[in-house]
Amino acid sequence: MAKQNRAWQRMLSGRRLDLLDPTPMDIEIEDIAHGLAFVARWNGQTVGDYAYSVAEHSLLVETLFGRVAPKAPTKWRLAALLHDAPEYVIGDMISPVKAAVGPGYGALDERLEAAIHIRFGLPAKVPVAIKKQIKKADKISAWMEATQIAGFTVAEADKLFGKPDTALIGDLQIVLRPPIETRHAFTARHDTLLEQCT
Repeated sequence: MAKQNRAWQRMLSGRRLDLLDPTPMDIEIEDIAHGLAFVARWNGQTVGDYAYSVAEHSLLVETLFGRVAPKAPTKWRLAALLHDAPEYVIGDMISPVKAAVGPGYGALDERLEAAIHIRFGLPAKVPVAIKKQIKKADKISAWMEATQIAGFTVAEADKLFGKPDTALIGDLQIVLRPPIETRHAFTARHDTLLEQCT
């Protein structure tokens, strides 16, 4: 009988998360916040003394979602904050790599997302209309990141991510800070949103 490959990862909380069959019981916000604070977007190809983390990106997307859908219930702001949460264990791959990896990456991402959502009182799948609004906020964030810290021209970013509504951006700026600060900010925002959902 062939030996089965290990499919779980030990988290700092002590949990063992099965990547192929994740359960909500093995998910802790501290693990998510810690992991995302150390995962660099843009493969680390950004200016500054600190990598721009997925946790920082998630905070920005949640803020932008609040501007895209100001009347949305708080639970969908929580979904926006957690939109890239699976990357705390599977990392952040740039879009060309995701396309090359194929549908297996998407399936893994969806299973983790469902478990994370259930853990924090959200439906396993976010309604399509809300998903589109979160995606809009995500694209605006990507445009901001591309033009402010990743070396893209405005014309390049407009072509790749779409020209954003600058009124939604307003005075928002990309934040670069030590991972521990981002981790604390992410956890605090999660806790506030979760409390407002109940």
